[in-house]
Amino acid sequence: MTITDELLAHGRIIREPAGAGSGYWVGCPGAYYEPAEKAWYLTYRIRRPRGVAPDRGGEVRIARSTDLVKWDDVLAITKDRYDSASIERSCLHRGKDGLWRYFTSYVHPSDGRWCTAVLKAPTVAQLDPAKREVIFTGPPLGLEGVKDPWIMEVDGVYHLFLSIATPTPKTADGSHATLDIFNTGECKSATGLATSRDLDRWEWQGVVLAPGATGWDCYCRRLNSVVPLAGAAGGIQYLAFYDGSASHLENYEEKCALAVSADLRRWESRSVNGPALRSPHASTSLRYLDAKFANGRWHLFYEYARADGSHDLRVTTCDAAALAALVG
Repeated sequence: MTITDELLAHGRIIREPAGAGSGYWVGCPGAYYEPAEKAWYLTYRIRRPRGVAPDRGGEVRIARSTDLVKWDDVLAITKDRYDSASIERSCLHRGKDGLWRYFTSYVHPSDGRWCTAVLKAPTVAQLDPAKREVIFTGPPLGLEGVKDPWIMEVDGVYHLFLSIATPTPKTADGSHATLDIFNTGECKSATGLATSRDLDRWEWQGVVLAPGATGWDCYCRRLNSVVPLAGAAGGIQYLAFYDGSASHLENYEEKCALAVSADLRRWESRSVNGPALRSPHASTSLRYLDAKFANGRWHLFYEYARADGSHDLRVTTCDAAALAALVG
């Protein structure tokens, strides 16, 4: 099996959008498999067009499944719980201390900038936005926003990849007036990395994947997930799925691309001439692809453009060879 546009077109639909047409999107998945329960947990976001209550980034949910077919929502959080204009991609991880940690992103009400926070609880259903702890904001890092967390563990070190808004000559005091600088053209959309050994104390490592000056992805390179592959001489090569776009005008319609790295810090795009994977419909957007391994298979969760311009949430499976074939 190879991973192709056709394979992803036949992925199983997990969630349908709330309506038809552009602006109705359900997606930005964050998947986690809990071996003790033999169950999957999936974080996702429900969005409606601006002006259609509760509009952009109005609600996030966590669903649970034991068969990848039937998904039951176990937690729902609306943006008013954060007093925020919008909430975005989140991810879930159960620590060695038994606590569930829900890393999420939202527009902070104090300054209109995207920030990343963590919620902790003994069970997923007990995760409470009122007990959140903000772990990353833009200004202390010289950034304009920090969002869309995705986490992986390598040799006891947790790697938290984040979508970041980096300043440009166009960035000004009013760049956050719309409460979403990523949609203004007054920043660049890149990827940053933080690391931790306990999921609580994080060290910022800096920008690891940034757009170039030219090319189809010269505005956005947002890393969404990472797959370890067997490399040369018995080493490990990492394959990343990232979202790319040429400008902020494609801010909600990015396409999926590939990058490789030997150390998780220096990434080389393998999609220089265009996206690697796309939908055949509408904007051709295929984004937020999250690849997770469980029970001998890789599972690909992704947001997918439909013929009417809306996006749904899908899953398909493949083996390691199919992923390795993507990079040759």
